[in-house]
Amino acid sequence: MASVMNQPAKSPVAISATKLLINNRWINSASGKTFATVNPSTGEEICQVAEADAPDVEQAVRAARAAFDRGPWRKTMASERGRLLNKLADLIEKHADELAALEALDNGKPLAVAKAVDVAATVGCFRYFAGWADKVHGKTIPIDGDFFCYTRMEPVGVVGQIIPWNFPMLMAAWKLAPALATGNTVVMKPAEQTPLSALRIGELIVEAGFPEGVVNLLPGYGPTAGAAIANHMDVDKVAFTGSTEVGHLIMEAAAKSNLKRVTLELGGKSPNIVFADTDIDEAVEGAHFGLFFNHGQCCCAGSRVFVEEKIYDKFVEKSGARAKRRTVGDPFDPKTDQGPQVDSAQFDKVMGYIDSGRTQGAKLVCGGDRVGERGYFIQPTVFADVKDDMKIAQEEIFGPVMSIIPFKSADEVVDRANNTTYGLAAAVWTRDISKAHSIANSVRAGTVWVNCYNVLDTRAPFGGFKQSGIGRELGEYGLQQYTEIKTVTVKL
Repeated sequence: MASVMNQPAKSPVAISATKLLINNRWINSASGKTFATVNPSTGEEICQVAEADAPDVEQAVRAARAAFDRGPWRKTMASERGRLLNKLADLIEKHADELAALEALDNGKPLAVAKAVDVAATVGCFRYFAGWADKVHGKTIPIDGDFFCYTRMEPVGVVGQIIPWNFPMLMAAWKLAPALATGNTVVMKPAEQTPLSALRIGELIVEAGFPEGVVNLLPGYGPTAGAAIANHMDVDKVAFTGSTEVGHLIMEAAAKSNLKRVTLELGGKSPNIVFADTDIDEAVEGAHFGLFFNHGQCCCAGSRVFVEEKIYDKFVEKSGARAKRRTVGDPFDPKTDQGPQVDSAQFDKVMGYIDSGRTQGAKLVCGGDRVGERGYFIQPTVFADVKDDMKIAQEEIFGPVMSIIPFKSADEVVDRANNTTYGLAAAVWTRDISKAHSIANSVRAGTVWVNCYNVLDTRAPFGGFKQSGIGRELGEYGLQQYTEIKTVTVKL
């Protein structure tokens, strides 16, 4: 594995947006407080960003409410909403290099990945929902009697959105695009670890011509700004992506305030099931990508790799060799496969899980240590002979740590795969199509991949069973989360 290269002393990208966006104006926080966003490759401060708190949330919600109730947004034609979303997509595409550099600097993901995956998927998401804007409609219903009955799909209203740090730009798009396409207004809190790309997109939202108050951006912390959004009586819905623990808090706040609608995309401990009849080299590569993509910082990461006993030893050997070929280093180096974890807290958490794996008797095949002397880089780590009750097999690690677990039969592995509080994703590798469908039907997960992993598309819904969340994002199903159904009955 490559050693970490030093970051250039000067920031590789200009930073223009560091304040709060409320009512299309960039302002300081009411308290005047700021916080540092940190370069995870070096541990050094990038810049200071305005820190939102409850008074700023109050101001932003008022702006969003006015835009929804009385502003031009309420009267904006659906086709015009689509035009604005397409214009925003064009602007993001125009600034693709800059936005990818911001993501690499603030999040630590490789620059090439940020551009090819994050920016490209962000553009695609806005364009997809732009196309839906004038196609959200109700139905006519032939009820008994002399009546004309129809339904309308209307916007929910003011939507609070709280996004995570693992895909800062893309998660903003997943939430903003369907909310705006359906006519809602938004108060969004970017993750405090990675606010820069969302704030830059805020500048592009203003440039695209969205009216005042339609999109408001409040960088800040979860217990202050995030809690104020979740508890606010004039926020009609909150959408959150992050940990299951925080999801519980948001749902509790929504219930105690105004029974606001909630969608939650939460944690996972996804099983990746490999049968002996598969192409082992494809499965090894697929499992590698399923776990190590984005430094293991994926809610749907295939962190429990169940491998049939007949090929178990060979699979472990090949997986260890593949992980050792992974290049860890500077996100701006084109040779880099894996950058740093997002911050010191996440670095310490992942290293703690690695220590736990060692202590509880799992076999360390490769990795297990930090890379370099500064920044938050961790070696790609593979454990074998992992037991179901080990901490690394039970809890979401959110880092580059793979657990490989043997199994004997299909019935056994389904029971073990489902023996978790999570249910976000799963995968199965086999040449037997009947077996593949049987596993897909039996595993309790919102997404199941067959002979592939991490295939995500804006057109396909994404979300979890059990404590992996409530509701779905993306696709036509994602639109439903941002509309209310109104029934109108007319006597003829």
